[in-house]
Amino acid sequence: MSDETQQQPRTRSGAGAPAETREIPLPSHAHQWRAFWVCVSVAALTILDLTKVNVALPSIEDAFGSGSTALGFIVSGYVLAFGLVLVPMGRLGDQRSRRALFIVGLSLFTLMSLVCALAPTIEILLVGRLVQGIAAGIQMPQVLGIIQELFRGADRGRAFGRFGAIIGISTALGPTIGGLAIAVGGAADGWRLIFWMNVPLGLIAIGLAIFLLPKLHKRSRKPLSLDPFGIVLFGLAVLSLMLPFLFTTGSPDDNPLRWWLLVVFVLFAASFITWERHYEASGRAPLIPLKLFRITSYRNGTLIVATYFTAMPSMFLLTTLYLQGGLDLEPVYAGMVTIGFALASAVTSWIGGSLVNKLGRPLVVAGIATVLVSLIGLVVIALVAPPEWMPWLMAATMTVGGLGGGFVISPNQTLTLAEIPVKQGGVAGSVGQLGQRIGTAIGTAVAISLFYATIYRESGSRPDLVVFHDAYAFGMLSAALFLAVAFLIGLIDMSSRRRGRRPRKQAR
Repeated sequence: MSDETQQQPRTRSGAGAPAETREIPLPSHAHQWRAFWVCVSVAALTILDLTKVNVALPSIEDAFGSGSTALGFIVSGYVLAFGLVLVPMGRLGDQRSRRALFIVGLSLFTLMSLVCALAPTIEILLVGRLVQGIAAGIQMPQVLGIIQELFRGADRGRAFGRFGAIIGISTALGPTIGGLAIAVGGAADGWRLIFWMNVPLGLIAIGLAIFLLPKLHKRSRKPLSLDPFGIVLFGLAVLSLMLPFLFTTGSPDDNPLRWWLLVVFVLFAASFITWERHYEASGRAPLIPLKLFRITSYRNGTLIVATYFTAMPSMFLLTTLYLQGGLDLEPVYAGMVTIGFALASAVTSWIGGSLVNKLGRPLVVAGIATVLVSLIGLVVIALVAPPEWMPWLMAATMTVGGLGGGFVISPNQTLTLAEIPVKQGGVAGSVGQLGQRIGTAIGTAVAISLFYATIYRESGSRPDLVVFHDAYAFGMLSAALFLAVAFLIGLIDMSSRRRGRRPRKQAR
């Protein structure tokens, strides 16, 4: 679809589209970017809560005397709730007002941050985190849909470049910010400061959103169509896929029966696909337009980002655990090792937004390869470097990885949504975000399981640092394998694009 085509006003949403909408002319260039920075700032706040809470788990354990399952669910419950509502909320935003849903999700997120900060018991903290995850799932699809609707052509590439830069910074700086909060607030209550900081930031963002976010399309006159049975089947499929991984800790006490839920997932997933095809064939708009996956760029881009996020969060988490447990570094110093990755990825994300329209998928593939080399370098450092040099060498290696990481997320986002109609930008973007959340849950569970299983197996028989060496190496092996899969998918996509161009050249 050309940029000119996208800029033409539409009075109907077209065959198979979610609903009839009437577009409002795009705001001025300056207003576009002001609205963009509001959206991206809120997305950063949402992503930070995926990583900054990790370093607070020991403090929360001391505060409430909670077990490993409850602690794990403080992180995994947020991811689970986030993932469950992403696609339905993306669908709803496409049909109704993305601006209104963005403000609703942000308001709920801010309120639940206050609840978590004041939580007197672990149970209230868990409920607050679950609802906070739901709020994040409401607002994140609207961010992607609004960016898709605000910008066209080269401006869209630049916008996603900046989006990727901010998200990369947020992902990598989360542990550092969490560690600083604990250092400032103290070991007993520093974890509460992690949630308190969201409250003033959220209130400021709500005010800015009300005044700066434009109304990009008018409300449809058609009845709301959300495919309720499809939502139920979709939710059960996501739940049964994520739960067995979320409850994997690496402990010998992990219940092996949880893996039977994957059989349940296959049944629900098959039922969901069958229902969606039937629903669409009857002339109604399905929850997820399965025709989107016939678009090669969208299908491959979604697979790349899902497998990439299966590796990356676990790489950060394992490095933090290794530095804290193996080298006895304070949380703030362990988190600071990732700063180089954040800064480097911010720079290359910004650059990548301008280069992606010229270089295309090879830019993403080169970025994944660089991250993979960096990951292998981290493991080599952990195995052979002197302990006093490890944090510095790991920080330098992380910086190299960040240079590659910036060429992955935002360029891939641009390529993935390049052929998607603007009116389906919310649901298309939310499916990609769902892939990231599922990938994060699965990758983290696999890596943590290997990490702690090695510690349980080798503790008492070998020196502590050697035990953590081995645990780190086994955990990082899983991340390396997932990155290798993302690299392979990128190569396949490059090959298919070359084959797709040949017949047209010959026909000329």
